[in-house]
Amino acid sequence: MHHQEKPPEDNLTELMEFVLLGFADMPHLQWFLFGLFLIIYIIILMSNGTIFLITKMDPALQGPMYFFLSNFSFLEICYVSATLPKMLMNLGTLRRRISLVACATQMCFALMFGGTECLLLAVMAYDRYVAICNPLHYPLVMNHRVCIQLVTGSWTIGIPIMIGQTYHIFSLPFCGSKQINHFFCDILPILRLACGDTFVNEMVVYILVVSFSMVPFLLILGSYTKIISIILKLPSATSRSKAFSTCSAHLMVVVLFFGSGIITYLRPNSRNSEGTEKVISLFYTILIPMFNPMIDSLRNKDVIMALRKLLCK
Repeated sequence: MHHQEKPPEDNLTELMEFVLLGFADMPHLQWFLFGLFLIIYIIILMSNGTIFLITKMDPALQGPMYFFLSNFSFLEICYVSATLPKMLMNLGTLRRRISLVACATQMCFALMFGGTECLLLAVMAYDRYVAICNPLHYPLVMNHRVCIQLVTGSWTIGIPIMIGQTYHIFSLPFCGSKQINHFFCDILPILRLACGDTFVNEMVVYILVVSFSMVPFLLILGSYTKIISIILKLPSATSRSKAFSTCSAHLMVVVLFFGSGIITYLRPNSRNSEGTEKVISLFYTILIPMFNPMIDSLRNKDVIMALRKLLCK
């Protein structure tokens, strides 16, 4: 954490824009990175868009699990679109400037969608827990009204909190360098540019990470501990294999997403770790959303059958 003394008012610079450095330290790879991330963005849009479409159109995919999956796919598109288009624009034009308002807006949406993803992953784990550990009561417990309430809560709980957090961070005085050593406006890189004591702001960040990441992650691990203990008691090897296949995919997504996010935000806030922080951020903001449809959906036989029917039309 840094604790700079607040400079005199006349030394403060009125920052109306920042510079997103992104991958400026690799000038010879700019067009390669532009092509690579453009392909990744297209894959994310097409794969998640396809899953969202088939879960809405196919009558066989109307259960709670697929309702949550369609929301998750739509969320992934929103989450990636909060950061990747601006990064592509910066790589393609080499104009890395971003206004203070645009930076605050990007941070706010990235925080909201990231927080929603944490909560929605916990909801999906709870859905699997009820389906496997209490199958007879599953239709009653996970009825349509409950599913809508859980999804609505996941989408809305974090909105006022993240707006408030963004407001407080961008209310800080900024001075000196306006270069953000990141590919999007993230909390920690912005705080490093602030003048004065940012201790309270960093404590709020850690509280948010614990609330929106650690707590859902521990609830998910608790759910899967119970699920695995139930699966191991199933008499049929086929039943055990099917249950493990369904749950292992979701658990893999959870570990990758939460692991990379928690490492990024709970590491000591140091300028020496900026390069590592940038690489880890690529995992939870871009790479994991690209692999999620393959991990979480395309291993599902019902989804594959629905996809085949769509392609055969």
